[in-house]
Amino acid sequence: MSNINLIDSFQEFKEFKNIDRPTVISVLEEVFRSMLRKKYGTDENCDVIVNPDNGDLEIWRTRKVMEDGFSEDDDLEIELAEVKLLDPDMEVGDDYIEQITLESFGRRAILAARQTLVSKVLELEKDEIFKKYKDRVGEIVTGEVYQVWKKETLVLDDEGNELMMPKTEQIPADYFKKGDTVRAVILKVDMVNATPKIIISRIAPEFLQRLFEIEVPEIFDGLITIKKIVREPGERAKVAVESYDDRIDPVGACVGMKGSRIHGIVRELKNENIDVINFTNNISLYITRALSPAKITSIKLDDETKHASVYLKPDQVSLAIGRGGHNIKLAGKLTGYEIDVYREAGEEDEDVDIEEFSDEIDSWIIDELKAIGCDTAKSVLALSIDELVKRTDLEEETIKEVMSILKSEFE
Repeated sequence: MSNINLIDSFQEFKEFKNIDRPTVISVLEEVFRSMLRKKYGTDENCDVIVNPDNGDLEIWRTRKVMEDGFSEDDDLEIELAEVKLLDPDMEVGDDYIEQITLESFGRRAILAARQTLVSKVLELEKDEIFKKYKDRVGEIVTGEVYQVWKKETLVLDDEGNELMMPKTEQIPADYFKKGDTVRAVILKVDMVNATPKIIISRIAPEFLQRLFEIEVPEIFDGLITIKKIVREPGERAKVAVESYDDRIDPVGACVGMKGSRIHGIVRELKNENIDVINFTNNISLYITRALSPAKITSIKLDDETKHASVYLKPDQVSLAIGRGGHNIKLAGKLTGYEIDVYREAGEEDEDVDIEEFSDEIDSWIIDELKAIGCDTAKSVLALSIDELVKRTDLEEETIKEVMSILKSEFE
């Protein structure tokens, strides 16, 4: 076999991704040079030529013709008597060039070379994948769900590379099945047992930032800067934005006409509530904006302890705290201040809507009280326990507990 077509001999080459042809050819050359060193002790007098177009390989070995009995190294020299049998025209001092065929290495050596070749190229491929994704950390990637397990989901990118999305990096409302298309951000890339492990996330703040860059051209172009993002994935997020161009309203640009820009992001994040606010170095104003949609009456700041005492009207307290406390928690993360909320001391006759106690009193109990016309805290406290037992389906113990909660409001 004078020519060895390696592309035909090693079918695996057709499946390799991410590696350019010159790199594969250099690996091929190195593998065959290794075989030459094992067979002849050296490869310094050998030429390995790989055709980059079709994968054909030629190996040529050169030896100096020596007088009989004067050859000291059979790997580099050949005696005249021996060479005359191969080429009668050869003379002492000539270079004898012969072509090495694949069969001359032996079946075992060829199989070993084949294994080495495949493992080296696979190793190169893994390195290329690692480098490629290491440089893309923080970017959005789109893939197809291949398998869903209890603790993680396997996603394949366009080239068939494996991306892992742990359950802890998924939005609580996420539900995937095989074949679904999913978008996430590349969180980190590690080498585990010489194999790249690519972790993607849908809960990282970077994911929300990239979505804004896609939906809002002004952010992508650098006209609007995202200063900070804080999230409770699937529940609420707060995004502080700033524009260096006075003609651009950063909040309006992010939200879009009738919410057109932000709606796509909200849908992607499973209806996560997104508050976009104007960044400012004025901490009081920043906290006021961060606690949106609640309206704040006054703020007392302690810059040393990074503590803020916020005073609001009673009907604004639940808005400031938010469902599950998400609003106040995120406002604290966004501003870097620990925020305490206080109901503002009002007039003697000031009352509080019964709905304001939804964090402490179950909604069905509130509905029961409203059904008998008790819409405010004082309207409930105006009735005796016996009266409330008679007029509602509530237990005496439940009513006592409700009365205690309501009384503490005015103490």
